[in-house]
Amino acid sequence: MSQLDPAHDPMKPDGDVTPINTDYKVGQDNLVFKLGPFGLDIHNRVFLISGLAIILFVALTLIFPTQAEPIFSSTRDWLTANLDWFFISAANVFVILCLVLIFSPLGKVRIGGTEASADFSYLGWFSMLFAAGMGIGLMFYGVSEPLSHFTAAYGGTEMGEAGRVDWAPLGGAGGDAEAARRLGMAATIYHWALHPWAIYAVLALGLAIFSFNKGLPLTVRSIFYPLLGERVWGWPGHVIDILAILATLFGLATSLGLGASQAAAGLSTLFGTPEGVTMEVVLVVGITLIALISVVAGLEAGVKRLSQVNMTLAALLMLFVIIVGPTLGILTGFFANLGAYLQNLPALANPIGREDANFSQGWTAFYWAWWISWSPFVGMFIARVSRGRTVREFLTAVLLIPSVACVLWMTVFGGTAITQYLGGYQDAAAAELPLQLFAMLDALPLAQITSFIGIILVVVFFVTSSDSGSLVIDTISAGGKVNAPTPQRVFWCTFEGLVAIALILGGGLIALQAMAVSAGFPFTIVLLVACISLVKGLMSEPRPGKNGS
Repeated sequence: MSQLDPAHDPMKPDGDVTPINTDYKVGQDNLVFKLGPFGLDIHNRVFLISGLAIILFVALTLIFPTQAEPIFSSTRDWLTANLDWFFISAANVFVILCLVLIFSPLGKVRIGGTEASADFSYLGWFSMLFAAGMGIGLMFYGVSEPLSHFTAAYGGTEMGEAGRVDWAPLGGAGGDAEAARRLGMAATIYHWALHPWAIYAVLALGLAIFSFNKGLPLTVRSIFYPLLGERVWGWPGHVIDILAILATLFGLATSLGLGASQAAAGLSTLFGTPEGVTMEVVLVVGITLIALISVVAGLEAGVKRLSQVNMTLAALLMLFVIIVGPTLGILTGFFANLGAYLQNLPALANPIGREDANFSQGWTAFYWAWWISWSPFVGMFIARVSRGRTVREFLTAVLLIPSVACVLWMTVFGGTAITQYLGGYQDAAAAELPLQLFAMLDALPLAQITSFIGIILVVVFFVTSSDSGSLVIDTISAGGKVNAPTPQRVFWCTFEGLVAIALILGGGLIALQAMAVSAGFPFTIVLLVACISLVKGLMSEPRPGKNGS
């Protein structure tokens, strides 16, 4: 073990660590040059290949939108139909690994060295990871998914884009409204609790340990050093980082497309603005411009402040629904829903012999691929703000606390919609997916105000995701440099918006889902291999009680 001198550089460890000795220097393969007043500092292969691939994709999709739609549809259907078992199994591996690390001696390892202290307070830390991790998804699916699963379990009604659900593996509801409620909430929570956060946590922990403790560049390839050695700086590493960039960008574009469709639906409901593809494209352009301002402002002034503002607004909206909605049902439902989730988790997470193909393929496979495609983005962002935490503290916070928050969110919004449905108000269930949140709020007091707040939340989640995503993609494409020139982040932020526009024009929700699944599949393999390397890296790190340290 080496005792390294603390420095102001956040990448330098404080206290005992076990660094990896390599001749590779961060940025040694970079191209550095000036374009007028602007500078660029890019990894010559990773940036060029990933950038050109994305430019080509956007160009072809915009030039041939009619031909693109059936390609996207068939791609999504084939991947989810044939690889649902693979995605479900992989997600189970990530959950099990996280739980083992929490309770093992490896949980005592501290990110950044034995003497490292946390860079952010718990409130600031949690606000950033939660806003970046699932904000848009919670707004879009918070009402629609619980209500969809409930109506499917209760009466076999259609569930919109995702198809129908055969509830045989969960025992079915048999026309019992309360049983259908619990089954619907259990299925929803499965998609938003332990499994997705375990996906994020595994990659985030690997990035943090190999960067802050091992002294390697903050890129995905660094995690694989125990397996690839110095070859990680060559083409095997280039491929890993390129896949990370493509997965991140297409995963982000999926979320931005969902956010645009929901914001457009909300604006149409409140102000009568025209709906459709044109409005969604206008929103993507406008919000991307706002994100660019946040990009220029930087991490502290931009993402952190916006995340905290959004968390406050989200908490206030949730509190309002609790107070004016079915308060007692929400409070008791939280524990009942959590219990239903734990009771049905083995059946929901079973990867083989499934009889509910539309659920396991149309919902679960898409979700896991989507979360995995987001994992480089969310994982690196969480890693950058998690220095100073122990592995146990890190995994408990990243895995368990947001899961509980997601259970509460779905109970409040989805549970209220289900109660309205059983009470005879079925407008939310009949509405299109992007409108279901606003339809639920419309049945409550102050609907105009709360719906407007909902639109603001979608927009700001959109901005923080785009800003954070451009920060992460830029770090990877700059060879691990955490303070690369701002114009590079502007480039990636702009292209996130362009990819979202291309997917909206090339097939809407189906195209968004297709690209999330397509990008998530190869990166799932990368992430599974990373689990092995992460454990090897943690085993070599100093921790209290090990060798007298």
